[in-house]
Amino acid sequence: MKVLFNHILPFSLAHGGAQIQIEQTKASLERAGVEVEFLCWWDAGQHGDILHYFGPPSAAHADLVRQKGMKLVVTQLLGGLGVRPAWKRALQKITIGAAFQVLPAAMLARTGWNAWQQADACIAITDWEATLMRDIFRVPGGRVHVIPNGVGDFFFEKTSTPRGLWLVTTASILPVKRLVETARAAVAAKTPWWIIGRPFSETDPYFQTFAALCARHPDLLRYENAMHTQPELSAVYRQARGFVLLSRWETQSLSALEAAACECPLLLSDLPWAHSTFGDTARYCPVTNSTETAARALRDFYDAAPALPPPPKPASWNDVARQLKSVYERIL
Repeated sequence: MKVLFNHILPFSLAHGGAQIQIEQTKASLERAGVEVEFLCWWDAGQHGDILHYFGPPSAAHADLVRQKGMKLVVTQLLGGLGVRPAWKRALQKITIGAAFQVLPAAMLARTGWNAWQQADACIAITDWEATLMRDIFRVPGGRVHVIPNGVGDFFFEKTSTPRGLWLVTTASILPVKRLVETARAAVAAKTPWWIIGRPFSETDPYFQTFAALCARHPDLLRYENAMHTQPELSAVYRQARGFVLLSRWETQSLSALEAAACECPLLLSDLPWAHSTFGDTARYCPVTNSTETAARALRDFYDAAPALPPPPKPASWNDVARQLKSVYERIL
């Protein structure tokens, strides 16, 4: 079995969770005995049994993969769609349904919507996103497989490190992560907050606003613009008082899973992905522009964190590989 991985966005343009997911999935599949290569668009002689496409599928991919005698697997992250109001999701469902009824095949192919139905398997990260695939994009139920993200083995190691005074967040410095809003809430709540992450560009106005806040409040906001190894990150999570991620949307946060593996209490945005992953084992804060509301949630979490039970253990990347290999074998 040989699998080719393809992705819509070059890693050199945008680091983040998708890159980690793809690289860790590839490495774990190789440990499980699956031959995996990144698709080389310039190599006309490259071949494989399965094309695993990370991103929104296109009709061209589905048709050409079939002509080559290969199978198509799609992993598309639907975090943005998942947080839209119910009426917007309903409108999108009606629009797609109408398109299948009235649009000619050539025009429908341009939307990419029919590629969902042509894929041999669609991988959802959470049960919520599996529902979106079946309900909105009309993927046949038997082709949807829920395989969560995993974490590295380092995060499962037991230690006796005492927890400190700092809440922690590991995330790229982007508006969707709402780190400026969280920083303002942490200052208002007087809760020490440690942030580890990089911006896509240090000239970005959002990052500059964030950096200025950290510079003004060094006693409460501790910022590290650095890459950390997995052992270093696991040590950070084990010494943190709690993990905080108040983002606007996620598919399934890898950093939250890593923190959970280290038995770190969680405060997350009140969103479907978080409830689907952690249920009532995490604390939740509404996605709000109110600094007062977020500050109250931070303060309550900070005070309660030492007595909170640890969240459930997530899957390892080796668990993910076993599940994915099973899907590959089934469609072949």
